[in-house]
Amino acid sequence: MASAPFDLTGKVALVTGGNGGIGKGIAIGLAQAGANVAVAARNQDKSAAAVAELEAVGVDAISISCDVTSSDNVNAAVATCVERFGGLDIVVNNSGVNVRKLPHELSLKEWQTVIDVNLTGVFLMSQAAYPEMVKRGGGKIINIGSMMSIFANETLAPYSASKGGVVQFTKACAAAWAKDNIQVNSILPGWISTDMTETLRVNVPERYNTITERTPAKRWGRPDELAGTAVFLSTAASDFVTGTAIPVDGGYSIQS
Repeated sequence: MASAPFDLTGKVALVTGGNGGIGKGIAIGLAQAGANVAVAARNQDKSAAAVAELEAVGVDAISISCDVTSSDNVNAAVATCVERFGGLDIVVNNSGVNVRKLPHELSLKEWQTVIDVNLTGVFLMSQAAYPEMVKRGGGKIINIGSMMSIFANETLAPYSASKGGVVQFTKACAAAWAKDNIQVNSILPGWISTDMTETLRVNVPERYNTITERTPAKRWGRPDELAGTAVFLSTAASDFVTGTAIPVDGGYSIQS
C-alpha cells in the first residue's frame, strides 16, 4: 500500500452526472483528495458551474457532454478524458433517472428509459473504461446504487430493478476484472437531499417524514456525505475491497 493511501494526486476521475446532487458531492470529494476530474453529463450549463467549483479546489477539471445511454457518447467521453488528462483511473457511474408509477401504469418507454440510464449506462461506461484502466495497471469503478437496491416500493419498479441490477453487475465486474487490478464496488445512498428527492418532500410530506423517523440519524443526508466513502473506494486504501455494496444511509437499512 502507498504511504499516503487516501491521496489521489495525479489520478484522473470521470464522474457521470457529476454536475449536481450526489455526483457533484463525490466529484468535489475526489478533487479535494487531489484527483483531476471530468464531469460527464447532459446539462452543460450545470456542468460549467460544477467545473468552476472543482477548479476552485485546485485541480484540473473539464466538462464533457455525454448521454450515458449512447455507446458513441460514452466512448467519446472516455476518449476525451484520456486525451485531456493522459489516462483514466477512476469512474463513478452516478447518472440516474426515475419514474414514479405503479407497475401496471408504466409505459414500455418509461420502463426502458430508466433501465437504459441507470443500468445500461453503467455497463457502457464500465466497458469503455476497462481497456484504459488496463493500460494504467489498474483502476477503480464505483457504481451508485440506492436503498432501492435492497428494498422495494410499489411506485419504483423500474428504478428498483435497475438499482438491484447495478449491485449484481458490480459483483460480476469485480470478479472478472480482479486479475487486472481493477476494483469495482457500489455505494448505496440512503435518502439524500437533492433536486430529485426535493419533489418528495414537497409533494408527499408524510412520506418524507416517515423516512426521517425510520432513519436512526433522524435526518436526511447531504450529497457531500457520500464523498468519504467514494474517496476510500478510489484510493489504495481499498485495494483489497471489491464487489461490495456499501450503504451510506444514516442507518436506514439496519431498521426492521
